[in-house]
Amino acid sequence: MMTKLFEPYTIRNLTLKNRIAMAPMCMYSCMDEDGIAGDWHRVHYASRAVGQAGLIILEATAVQPQGRISPQDLGIWSDDHVEGLSQVTSLIRQHGAAAGIQLAHAGRKSEVDGPIQAPSAIAFSEDYKTPVEMSTEDIRETVEAFTAAARRAGSAGFDLLELHGAHGYLINEFLSPLVNHRNDKYGGSAENRYRFLREIIDGVRSVWQGPLFVRISAEDYADGGMTADQYVQMAEWMKEQGVDLIDVSSGAVVPAKIRPYPGYQVPFSETIRTGADIPTGAVGLITSGLQAEEILQNERADLILIGREMLRDAYWPYQAARELHTEIEPPVQYSRGWTF
Repeated sequence: MMTKLFEPYTIRNLTLKNRIAMAPMCMYSCMDEDGIAGDWHRVHYASRAVGQAGLIILEATAVQPQGRISPQDLGIWSDDHVEGLSQVTSLIRQHGAAAGIQLAHAGRKSEVDGPIQAPSAIAFSEDYKTPVEMSTEDIRETVEAFTAAARRAGSAGFDLLELHGAHGYLINEFLSPLVNHRNDKYGGSAENRYRFLREIIDGVRSVWQGPLFVRISAEDYADGGMTADQYVQMAEWMKEQGVDLIDVSSGAVVPAKIRPYPGYQVPFSETIRTGADIPTGAVGLITSGLQAEEILQNERADLILIGREMLRDAYWPYQAARELHTEIEPPVQYSRGWTF
């Protein structure tokens, strides 16, 4: 019996072989601090494609050098990065998965040397540097950096792009009133706080015609912060601009106490999906095929993004298929492992 988790799923011009995606997770593995993909990235991502995920989304990949979370992050701010990323996408696609990449800027949570930027000059915590408030010229340059990164992603063979608007990084900082204290056209009202992301989406869409996701933190877990209900309006704006799916996570824009439990972020996905009538991806301690299938069958999300569980088990989709009594074809090289 074919379950919903293992049904093909079409997004714009791309059909995934199933609804299992590997969530973007930082590897901090560019040892030369040049942002160039190396052996670790080739092995790590290709192995999850062999493991039968339908979509592999590469980790947060910086559109500017000062936008890295750490000096070891992947980069896409230079044409020099295209060759290494092309090798990764080629390996992923050889094994039947689609290749996605998360375009990112760390904002005030960057730990690189030198000045860092944010919408307002407010440090994340006492353990972080105080950022420089971005000028309108800085904002323009960063929008252009996202646009150029999208163009390079196309050259590197990616099938799908995701903009990182979650977890307290730069786009998320503009969206949340807890961090964005600006008095110009990029601050204040929800529409103004959304303007930075609006300009990025417009820039990316000018050079990229494929599927486009945005990851959001739908709950700030702090008084005066953003909630999933408030994000419905922004999700509607994203939909109008040509965003195909909202990848719904939560937290990390300010230090906050979060009490996670299996599927704790799924209700946020459901709120966005229903309220904005847009496809969503569910994340957050999803560890079993039965759990993933329940989310899809009850239309709480359209795609399941597996994070830490796929770090523990590169072949998690096989385990999920067994739970759901569904047969999936292994690579021919592994077929003897399915013969008893």
